[in-house]
Amino acid sequence: MTDQYLVTLTVNGEDHELLVTARRTLVDALRHDLHLTGTHVGCEHGVCGACTILVDGAPARACLMFAVQAEGRDLRTVESLGSPDSPNDLQRAFSEHHALQCGFCTPGFLMLAEGFLASRPRATKAEIREAVSANLCRCTGYQTIVEAVDDCASRRRCAPDTTEGEATPEPGQNDTPRPA
Repeated sequence: MTDQYLVTLTVNGEDHELLVTARRTLVDALRHDLHLTGTHVGCEHGVCGACTILVDGAPARACLMFAVQAEGRDLRTVESLGSPDSPNDLQRAFSEHHALQCGFCTPGFLMLAEGFLASRPRATKAEIREAVSANLCRCTGYQTIVEAVDDCASRRRCAPDTTEGEATPEPGQNDTPRPA
């Protein structure tokens, strides 16, 4: 008999209690136990990035974590971004720039980009290209992905700040210096 553990996972703002074995991967718990199938399983070695989700706001490979390790952490999957009827700005940018072809890697890229833009809202195209190189895509050649992420970042910088009703300044205007 395999030991099982009761864990509470906070996924997309909701708590879920699961009974899992110690070796149950987070990606399997998300897909099979919680039926959040937007997170894809690719290489199962942490190389491809198809299973990328946000763990406490940072991109992480769900295939490399056990479900028991995720207890007490804030988990976000691609389902948290939007829906087919109401996509968020990043999903719209991917569609507008044709940044997906077969779509298998797309959820991982969306979550990688969402976490990256949260930490680097003023990233350059070179920085975006470096960030997205962490995930593998066999179809797009990455250029359209970089363009979509850059376009979304630009739109977010120009969007009105809902807390103060003002647009976020462009780079160079009241810009906080980046660490070296």
